[in-house]
Amino acid sequence: MNTRPIRIRDFIRDADNWLYAVAAYDTNGGVGCVLRYIPDPSGERVDPKGIRYRKVDFEEAYALIQKKKPEYSGLVHRIPLSDIVEILKPDEKLSVIADRDSAVNRFKEIFNLPEGTFGVTGSRLCEIADSGSDIDGVVYGNWFSRAQERLKEGIVSGDIEDLDDSLWKTVYKKRNPDLGYEEFILHEQRKWNRGQIDGTYFDLLYSRGYEDLPGFVMHKGEVLGTRTIEASVIDDTFAFDSPSIFEISHPEINRVLSFTHTYTGQAKKGETIEAQGIVEKHGDQKWLIVGTTREAKGEFIRSLSLLEENA
Repeated sequence: MNTRPIRIRDFIRDADNWLYAVAAYDTNGGVGCVLRYIPDPSGERVDPKGIRYRKVDFEEAYALIQKKKPEYSGLVHRIPLSDIVEILKPDEKLSVIADRDSAVNRFKEIFNLPEGTFGVTGSRLCEIADSGSDIDGVVYGNWFSRAQERLKEGIVSGDIEDLDDSLWKTVYKKRNPDLGYEEFILHEQRKWNRGQIDGTYFDLLYSRGYEDLPGFVMHKGEVLGTRTIEASVIDDTFAFDSPSIFEISHPEINRVLSFTHTYTGQAKKGETIEAQGIVEKHGDQKWLIVGTTREAKGEFIRSLSLLEENA
């Protein structure tokens, strides 16, 4: 089995061929994951061995774990290392997948980043993509900013298609944020982490390089209540990580964390933000948590600096 550290965006397989997305860097009490795909004779996805799968949504995943494998239950599903039969790493499997998947091969050619710095996750990593599957790209560490530059260059050259209004509205509906559509788009369009290649939609997702480990340790602090704050961002190094981390200057709150992809990369160093979420106490620090529920209703991050510039 692969012995390199497990990172977010990796996938793992257990003895029942259940496939989990790794959602935490730490392995305290097991690898922190979320169940994504399970074998199903009537499933529409088929792997190279002929096993049929279906995707499970967030609610069903937690219900299945609670019913079938309650020992894995928690904030995320904690899978003991002894129960893992395979670790799928996006960077290490990229070339193999690209040889079998023309869409991934095109993605690989266009971004053309050094070996080991990027890959694909999700259904394409698990080799169970169907005709409607997106490409979930993964870029590691400092190479993420280079991938963003390549995306911009690709749009200019025509190798990459920008999202049209219809697709942006689909993204907005899927995310269902506590921001108006125009405000959502204003933040999203400067992130340079979405596009289309030959009509196939893709995301660029961040994961820490091995040199940046250990990463964030997943644990819940003492809940102190709901809070809305304004603060200055003093460090955005891990703004695209999961969770997104914004170190801030504020008299009481030390950092803002987002556990929802909606607010990944939402603000930049030096900008003033408004954020609403749940305050948790962690040691001698207080963190404002955004994305404490799946829909994250009543929770948000907005860059007041960005809004002021575009008023």
